[in-house]
Amino acid sequence: MTNPTERRKDSNTTGLILHRAFGYDLLVQLLSLGREKTYREKTLELARLKPGESVLDVGCGTGTLAIAAKSQVGSVGRVCGIDASHEMIVRARKKAKKAAADVTFENALVENLPFPDASFDVVFSTTMLHHLPINARRECLREARRVLNPAGRLLAVDFGGPVSERRSWVARFHRHGRIDLSRLTSLVSEAGLKIVQSGPMEQRFGFISDLHFILAAAPAQT
Repeated sequence: MTNPTERRKDSNTTGLILHRAFGYDLLVQLLSLGREKTYREKTLELARLKPGESVLDVGCGTGTLAIAAKSQVGSVGRVCGIDASHEMIVRARKKAKKAAADVTFENALVENLPFPDASFDVVFSTTMLHHLPINARRECLREARRVLNPAGRLLAVDFGGPVSERRSWVARFHRHGRIDLSRLTSLVSEAGLKIVQSGPMEQRFGFISDLHFILAAAPAQT
């Protein structure tokens, strides 16, 4: 069974890309039973954002999390979002304009981030890694490490736990069932990041359950 928002594979990436941006937002609302805002708030809480920090959301989709992050880092903070889908970026920019949020959205690949080394204090990857095969996940994490400032933080959120024990059909569905975020700690460490905290999200968000998180930090400058 195929997710109706998914289709063609971009020739420059081995991951799958979502293109129906409006349909994606409707699907998230449906699957979260209207609790998307609570999910975003919990995600930002785990990221430990501070005013003035710079944030990058990789695989930002339609920009909801990035726009919410901007409200926490404030006017002196900087937030960028990248996504491989042109349609997602167009919708994200429209959302930012409507919210009067100064967030930069760019069409780019997570395997080749268009930013200099040490550009951000925080990098997000939320329910995106399951769209990537193992080698692309490794490249994504390496790129996240590269663009992080010393002592910067990576927050990854995705499905976790044994597939046989997952409570929701969404977490078992299609590619969601091919990832267990708790088993990706070795790739995070391989990328040069130190695990600070990890585990299941404390709340269920409608059918978007069985979510786990990894919070990792780049080495401090010596």
